[in-house]
Amino acid sequence: MMETQENKPTCLHSRHIGLGALMSPFGGFHMPIQYEGIVEEHNAVRNACGVFDVSHMGEMWVKGPDAMRFVNHIFTNDVAVGQSGKCFYGMMLNEQGGVVDDLLVYKLSDTEFFLVFNAANIEKDRRWISTHAEGYDVTLEDLCDTLGEIAVQGPLAEEVIENVLSLPCADLGFYTFRCTTWRDSEIIVSRTGYTGEDGFEIYASHEVICTMWDALIESGRCAPCGLGCRDTLRFEVGLPLYGDELDEDISPVEAGLSIFVKLDKEGGFIGRDAVAGVKEKGPKRRLVGIELSDRAIPRHGYDVLDADTDCVIGHVTTGYHAISMDKSVAMALIEAPYASLDTPVKIRIRRKTFPGRVVKKRFYDKRYKK
Repeated sequence: MMETQENKPTCLHSRHIGLGALMSPFGGFHMPIQYEGIVEEHNAVRNACGVFDVSHMGEMWVKGPDAMRFVNHIFTNDVAVGQSGKCFYGMMLNEQGGVVDDLLVYKLSDTEFFLVFNAANIEKDRRWISTHAEGYDVTLEDLCDTLGEIAVQGPLAEEVIENVLSLPCADLGFYTFRCTTWRDSEIIVSRTGYTGEDGFEIYASHEVICTMWDALIESGRCAPCGLGCRDTLRFEVGLPLYGDELDEDISPVEAGLSIFVKLDKEGGFIGRDAVAGVKEKGPKRRLVGIELSDRAIPRHGYDVLDADTDCVIGHVTTGYHAISMDKSVAMALIEAPYASLDTPVKIRIRRKTFPGRVVKKRFYDKRYKK
């Protein structure tokens, strides 16, 4: 496939080709979807260890005297309350309370933060952050083209990183990180991930990321994993994907992410009043889980129906026949009156309708090491 500006390679591109990965455009990059197979890779992460190329993600430094005040202005979580070395999950919102993007913020100090955002939103997020930085004493440094990233995930991730990479990580708590060196090169390693399993994400130069990837694959203790199983893994534990469960027309309250929206933090944030209004009045829609009684597979965009009248009450955001539970399940954004647990609903799949019921959107229990 020809490489274009809309289909960029990551630093690990040649490794994926060499391993025979099925490649496809994703978020403006040429990315591996699967190697051995989605089921095999999914199970490797659930039961042992897998490594993902996530070098397509966007990264940016925010530094300066106003760094903490600025990040809190554009971010729903409160970075003032945590110590250095803490990671924060949250969102950037528009004035209407919709989600511009969800992201991770790494706090190095009150004057230095590291932001990680979604590949498909890199250009939009760059513009959003730089536009709103006006009037703040901060420096923004775009790292999207200079850093690579791998995610090592699974119950054996800690053991693999310590033994294969000789990189100490056992003392890192959940959602914490450290800046350190590996073979004399600067890296960031955090106990974070997107699979519901214990795991780590490592940011480093392209050269270092390639060397680490080679060591992990050659060890035979860490399966290469593509974006296919990354999606099935995050879906099973109810983690949102921007463009499916989140977008500029979906409030974090509707998405069930209010815990990451600190309405009372000092100074507020962009979109604060809109979100507070939705929370006070109650959202008109809610993101829920749905379990079907049939093995039919619901997909993004399929209609969710009232069980009695067949009136459309919402739509599927993500759906699979879940690998870990052997059930057909979906996350769906539906009208709030139907969001109570065990409410009967239907999903229209092609020309047929299939009965189901509302369940918790975390279908599989997360197994993070706290």
